[in-house]
Amino acid sequence: MHNQASLVTSEEPLRILLWDIDGTLIRSARTGAFKDYTIPMLEGVFGTSGRLAEMKVSGMTDLQIVAEALRPEGFTHEHIRERIDHLRERYMEEMHKATSNGAEFFQVLPGVREVLQEVADHPRYQSALVTGNIEAAAYLKVELVGLSNFFSLPGAFGDESHDRRDLPGLAAERIRSKLKLDLLPQQFIVIGDTPNDIACAHHFGARALAVGTGRLYSAEDLMKCRPDAFIPDLSNLEAVMQTLASL
Repeated sequence: MHNQASLVTSEEPLRILLWDIDGTLIRSARTGAFKDYTIPMLEGVFGTSGRLAEMKVSGMTDLQIVAEALRPEGFTHEHIRERIDHLRERYMEEMHKATSNGAEFFQVLPGVREVLQEVADHPRYQSALVTGNIEAAAYLKVELVGLSNFFSLPGAFGDESHDRRDLPGLAAERIRSKLKLDLLPQQFIVIGDTPNDIACAHHFGARALAVGTGRLYSAEDLMKCRPDAFIPDLSNLEAVMQTLASL
């Protein structure tokens, strides 16, 4: 691996943007719409959806959601891991059914497309997904809303760990390998709308850019978690680019 951490210029070293999906890039047309496919998936794989119907899950990985939902029914992490292939398969079957009108099921948040295009055109930035969604679901979501071409680097996903804090490190390892660069943790910027996004960035040593477009957490909630920067949304392209340049 080459020691080229400052690949772009000495003034502007490469930055890898690790994007959350739900609440950051897109949102479902209605609160809790993910339960349209996760409840039947859990019932199909485990015979019960546990307490999922009453849960608020923003910022959790899909494996964490499954574990929390099924714990009262006696299922352990090991039980879930044993059925992970069946879970992935059934999850996507149910998700394809529920999102057959994908353009209506998910909405791209204001400014997202413009920001993704701007960073794609900028030599300093490259983008990857780091999300609580299982990998196939993550790519289906961005495909349904026409954003998939912006994420050429490998990411990390919610079927890889119960703990979101593991994900930036997994993504970084893959990205370093693909780019053949010794990228430092602080060259990664996690962009997300929940305290868990900020926590996973800090755990890895990345920068955390909090975005106030999630449904569950206010700007005040996010600021308490001490992100490196906060923006209310992605609609002001100039402000977003200035913020990224400062990180």
